[in-house]
Amino acid sequence: MDWFILAVLDAFFAALVAIFAKVGLQGVDSNVATALRAIVMTVFLVGFVVAMGKGPQLTQLTSKDMIFIVLSGVAGAISWLLYFAALKMADASKVAPVDRASLLFVLVLSVLLLGEQITLKTAIAGTLIFIGVLLLAL
Repeated sequence: MDWFILAVLDAFFAALVAIFAKVGLQGVDSNVATALRAIVMTVFLVGFVVAMGKGPQLTQLTSKDMIFIVLSGVAGAISWLLYFAALKMADASKVAPVDRASLLFVLVLSVLLLGEQITLKTAIAGTLIFIGVLLLAL
C-alpha cells in the first residue's frame, strides 16, 4: 500500500500545480512560467538527491538508463509547455482533468510497449475516466 499513499500524495501535489500555476500565469507568458518552474524543480530535486546522500548515483547510470530518462524529461517538458499554455487559456478545473486523462494513454501504451495486461476492472475504470473527461471538457 506504500505505492498508493505515494500516488495519492502525488495527485494532491499535482492538483496544487494547477492551482498555483493558474494564479501565477495571470500576467506571464506560459513558456516563461514553464521555464522558471523547470529551474525551480531542478534546483529542488538536485538538492533533495544530494541531501538524501544519493548524489553519486547520478554518475552511475547506464547509457540505456540515460536515454530513457532523457526521453522522459523531454516528454515531460513538452507536457508542461502544453499544460501551462492550456491553463493560460482555460479554467484549471477543465484543463487538469483532461491532463489527467494521460492515464488513458498510459493504459494503452503500457500494453503496447511494456506488455502489461489490462484487466476488466482496469478497462471499465479507463472507460469511466474517459467519459468523465468528456463530460468535464464539453
